[in-house]
Amino acid sequence: MKKKIILILSLISILSYSQTKKDSTRTTSLEEVIVTSYKIPKNKKILPNQVESISAKQIEFQNYQSTAEMLSNSGSLFVQKSQQGGGSPAIRGFEASRVLLLVDGFRMNNLIFRTGHLQNAITVDENLLESVDIFYGPTSTIFGSDALGGTVNMTTKNPKFLSQTHKAFSGSINTRYGSVNNEKSIAFDLNYATSKFASLTVFSFNDFDDLKMGKKKNRRSDYFGERLFYTTTINGIDQVVENSNKYIQKNSGYTQYNALQKLAYKTDSGFEHNINLQFSTTSNIPRYDRLTDVSSTTGFKNSEWYYGPQQRILAAYTLDKEKAFLNSDVKISIAYQNAKESRHNRRFGNMNLQSREENVNMYSFSADLHKKFNKGELFYGLESYYETLNSTANKENIVTGEISGLDTRYPNGENMMHRNDLYVSYNEKSNEKTAWSAGFRAGYTTLKSTITDDTYFPLPFSKINQGNFTYSGSLGIVQNTSKNIALKANLSTGFRVPNIDDFGKVFESGDGFVIVPNEDLTPEKTLTGDIGFVIQSDSKRFKFENTYFYTRMYDAIVTDAFEYEGQSTILYNGSNSQVLANQNKGKAYITGISTNVRGYIIDALQFNASFNYTYGRIVEEQNESPLDHISPYFGKLGLSYAKNKYAIDVYMLYNGKKDIKDYFANGEDNEQYAPKGGMPAWETYNLKGSYSIFKNAKLFAGIENILDTQYRVFASGINSPGRNIYGGLKYTF
Repeated sequence: MKKKIILILSLISILSYSQTKKDSTRTTSLEEVIVTSYKIPKNKKILPNQVESISAKQIEFQNYQSTAEMLSNSGSLFVQKSQQGGGSPAIRGFEASRVLLLVDGFRMNNLIFRTGHLQNAITVDENLLESVDIFYGPTSTIFGSDALGGTVNMTTKNPKFLSQTHKAFSGSINTRYGSVNNEKSIAFDLNYATSKFASLTVFSFNDFDDLKMGKKKNRRSDYFGERLFYTTTINGIDQVVENSNKYIQKNSGYTQYNALQKLAYKTDSGFEHNINLQFSTTSNIPRYDRLTDVSSTTGFKNSEWYYGPQQRILAAYTLDKEKAFLNSDVKISIAYQNAKESRHNRRFGNMNLQSREENVNMYSFSADLHKKFNKGELFYGLESYYETLNSTANKENIVTGEISGLDTRYPNGENMMHRNDLYVSYNEKSNEKTAWSAGFRAGYTTLKSTITDDTYFPLPFSKINQGNFTYSGSLGIVQNTSKNIALKANLSTGFRVPNIDDFGKVFESGDGFVIVPNEDLTPEKTLTGDIGFVIQSDSKRFKFENTYFYTRMYDAIVTDAFEYEGQSTILYNGSNSQVLANQNKGKAYITGISTNVRGYIIDALQFNASFNYTYGRIVEEQNESPLDHISPYFGKLGLSYAKNKYAIDVYMLYNGKKDIKDYFANGEDNEQYAPKGGMPAWETYNLKGSYSIFKNAKLFAGIENILDTQYRVFASGINSPGRNIYGGLKYTF
């Protein structure tokens, strides 16, 4: 450890000496990142709730392999992984369907978003992104259902008009190679501009081989996760074979294709028309954790377990006009989204490949209005989302090709959800010292689902009909006690309406467990209080932020023991399985702190650090038990240096230990994929840099996980990458 500290101090000394020479480098101040959401003020200084932003410049420099990796390495939130082709963001102890994902303001969360772990974030490739805003705490008042822990708003690149780019044609080509998984990535974008018309076209491709884990033992634990053996099928016979390199996580690679097309047109009357087309798809993505599940009789439980191509389509039309209605700026959007996903698995020695496919369609309409006053801003509007699901399944013998029926993951009839919401929010900067905000949202959501064939799993009902009135509110204040100190306080509520995944899912969860439907679910609700402060120097070269939060969760939906038709165990899929079900388990609480420090040690040399701690418990009859999805403490510590043509970033990512006693048993914490005693603490050291070869070409290179440490992120089922040496080149024209 001493050697590592000396190395960092030496780097600081060298860079400090380079600054003793009189040059033209000017004093640098911390920039206030602008929030890109249309529904709130853009200036973060007057927002009472915690918001972190990742800019286009940061996204380009960091050169992460996927959006999930970018979020994970930001130090701002926690990301779980069950396979290489995934990444499930968690904010303040909430994950998956309790965190809202937005792309260009459109909901990605749909009626089959589960409370477990999701990989949908990777379908928005980082090469398409202009910025990412992370909103902490309940943001249902602004964004609607599911925003219990927070919201991740991903904004893709926009076409530029001639007045912005000064070129009719402009664009870039970006390539990257990474050693840890033989990554090969390329992205191309082309912008065509006139004074009134603009077009942006983006294509990107990512190819990842099997992921290599670290080889060096984590000083806090024994070796774990090595892939000593794996399964393969030879001449129609499943076999367990020895892995030639135990550090290569066999059957974890995948590829991804992404495309974006945007068109913008301005009229003389002040209207702006926008077309937004997005497409993403993948190859099959192996579910790595399930491929490592062991069996005492056959060695491994599964010979095959993979997600089929994960497809995402967005087609949206947006109309913008300043002061179009009651002196308000108006933004009207009509959108269609399609999401396709499938699960394919085959037991070891069983030649029948089970396939379950889901096809989701989402139609939406929204009208967002913005009116400015002398001291404040009013945001108001309405949203309507209509979603449908078609769930199918079959079983195919891989030797004979015979296809037969199979139980579906969700009800096999008609499945639909309809959300209608109204919202209003007002922000005012009363004077130089005080800013406050208040908001309210109300809506009604209906859910309908039918079971047309109960051959494989007879249920006591054939229809599910739900109607829920929803509401949320927020009230916050920012008080500048002096020129350098600002105090923030925010009180907000959130809600999540149960969806088809909560109500109608039937599937095997793991060793001897099966989850069955529970039609008596009600919406989850939260109440959160935030208290924070910001300290900033006169020169704006130093900034310290700290936020404490406390959340009470009501009618929390958790998976727990259940009786199905009076039975605690049932025969399912050939095995006697204990019955579990999603239930409203009364109350829970989550509390924690988030700290960020940023400052310039010398000109062009910036220090940054973050620390996040979360603690959560379910409360039942005055007894407390662990709540799942609660990550250990985590954060980031680093130095960034940028001058003239080059930039250097050296940083450490760290996670604390998650003790096994703090795991939620048989839940999504996945204790079966952790070493004995729980997930050990870890840290990685990383070095990145860029250099402008000439005006239009920039070279990127770096080493991630320099010490090649072997570790696994809490609740994950795959080891994290070992040492990764990468290089890339971006050419702009």
